[in-house]
Amino acid sequence: MAQQGGRLRLVDVAEAAGVSIAAASRALSGSKGVSDAIAARVREVAAELGYVADAHARSLAGGASTSVGLLVHEIGDPYFSEIASGVLGVGAREGLTVQICHTGREPDNELVQVRALIANRVRAVIIAGSGFVDPRTQLAVKEELRGFQGSGGRVAVIGRHHLGVDAVLPDNVPGGRTITEHVLSLGHRRIAFAAGSLELTTVADRLAGAEQALSAAGLALADLPVVEAPFTRDGGKRAMARILDEHPGTTAVIALNDDMAIGALAVLRERGVPVPERMSVAGFDDVAVAEHLAPALTTVRLPMAELGEQALLMALKPKSARPRRRATPHRLVVRGSTAAPRS
Repeated sequence: MAQQGGRLRLVDVAEAAGVSIAAASRALSGSKGVSDAIAARVREVAAELGYVADAHARSLAGGASTSVGLLVHEIGDPYFSEIASGVLGVGAREGLTVQICHTGREPDNELVQVRALIANRVRAVIIAGSGFVDPRTQLAVKEELRGFQGSGGRVAVIGRHHLGVDAVLPDNVPGGRTITEHVLSLGHRRIAFAAGSLELTTVADRLAGAEQALSAAGLALADLPVVEAPFTRDGGKRAMARILDEHPGTTAVIALNDDMAIGALAVLRERGVPVPERMSVAGFDDVAVAEHLAPALTTVRLPMAELGEQALLMALKPKSARPRRRATPHRLVVRGSTAAPRS
């Protein structure tokens, strides 16, 4: 019997009675749509199990809740700010309140925040940002969300996760290939990567795309520096400092998100390294500030606000038999931070 923390749920009654969750809900609420025999069977099973109907679950199933929850990794990261703007826009049009939580890319904190949102009776939960390469890292969250959906709640994620729910998928692998092809096309071969944690699926996917481009050019990712640091502006500073100190021959740095690229540019300014004359720098995401940097940042554009919009719209639809997948495009945006290497 699948239960969550010893708490009986409607899904448990449905499974024990051998009926769908919808049929169990109708039987217990006295609604039409099930036969007298099935209704009697469900009520009998519910009594045997000691199940008490949850008003929260009924409000979710009926769509009565007027709030949704949004989990982001870093609320100060412009990537997540722009995603949040998309979620908030749809929420406003639909008359929904959006509760935003910050996880810091910590799986334990993510679980705490998911439980808090469910306790606050949200109608849907949106998780924005990378999943983790090891699916075991999110098993507890997956189980919590399974129970939430079993009681009528809805879930959608942005990025590749192992949660078995609807997902909006940024173009991370193709985008990683595109930005690396651009840097290679300028003539760079001594390339370094400023990467977030290799445990994140977003980092793994963007590096996989980079590896495709490098392989086509006769190079191997394993032969180039991949400097792991926090997937933040401060992490970009730390990665750039290491690249300068440990790999002084580098002529181009590809940061796997714009926040890291901004940090990298700050270190280059501090050390008097001209960009792009001495070092080219490229990012990924095309956050709003990217075009206003000096020099303006070459990057891969993802439709961040649209990611948020599509995720919430997907979560407001009835649950499908199989998790839905929606891919989004990317576009290379060439600006002043990249150029051919000096002779």
